[in-house]
Amino acid sequence: MRALTRRLAPRRAPEGRSDPAPSRLKYRIQRWMLTPGIRMGLRVGLPLCVLLAAAGGYLASETRRAHLVGLYTEARAAFETRPEFMVNVMAIDGADEVVAADIREVTSLGLPKSSFDLDLAAIREQILHLDPVKAAAVRIRPGGILQVDVVEREPAIVWRSRDGLALLDETGVFVAELGQRSLHPELPLIAGRGADKHAAEALRLFAAARPLGERLRGLVRVGERRWDVVLDRGQRIQLPVEAPVAALERVIAMSEVKDLLDRDVAVVDLRLPTRVTVRMNAAAVEDWWRIRQLNESSF
Repeated sequence: MRALTRRLAPRRAPEGRSDPAPSRLKYRIQRWMLTPGIRMGLRVGLPLCVLLAAAGGYLASETRRAHLVGLYTEARAAFETRPEFMVNVMAIDGADEVVAADIREVTSLGLPKSSFDLDLAAIREQILHLDPVKAAAVRIRPGGILQVDVVEREPAIVWRSRDGLALLDETGVFVAELGQRSLHPELPLIAGRGADKHAAEALRLFAAARPLGERLRGLVRVGERRWDVVLDRGQRIQLPVEAPVAALERVIAMSEVKDLLDRDVAVVDLRLPTRVTVRMNAAAVEDWWRIRQLNESSF
């Protein structure tokens, strides 16, 4: 028993030697240093802070900053102006000579130029602002070619206004000025204030008036509300505000049956959809009054 007690009893450190066990504070510091966050901070964060402090100290000088900016600018310019990135010519397809010249003038690119300095979206918007251009696509082709594909507006109608003659497309958008009517005699003619805003409706009326043939002279917008169909011999068909195409088709059908437009009629008034009013020309009215007087005198 004494031997067992002697074996289990803790040994005392020899006198004059320190206890190898760490103190409580040292133990806690060691455990704190072993946590993943602290280890990562010492491994990554501390070197990063040192680098940032060194970079901040270096960039604190305005001269050093200007020197670095200059080096970056020179390196970027040397890269962007390499031959494979330079645009030397502009190729325009789908436009005539006049529109192509307008495109070159409005863009004013000053080629050759680096492709990094070209804003293709802005160039396309500049081209679309031209009246004759309906659609445009801009891209850079291999070989330093700026390719511009243009779809021009097709003139569909001639508009006569106080400012003169103008060509409009099928939607009423301005295409170009027209010096003389004889330059486009095949296009239908509209006139009146606000007629350009209703070009699509005017084209439908011209399609409905095709049976009139060469007798049709054009359409006049009246009061910015409705249309008058102008025929030869000074005849007019006054159309209503609502459903003018159907009203014109009814007059044409009536004329084919009763030869209405072949008579001495000055105006066919359809402004009231439920009633058709016919106004004779001056010569026909005089003849009518003369015949009436003769009939009265005979009695």
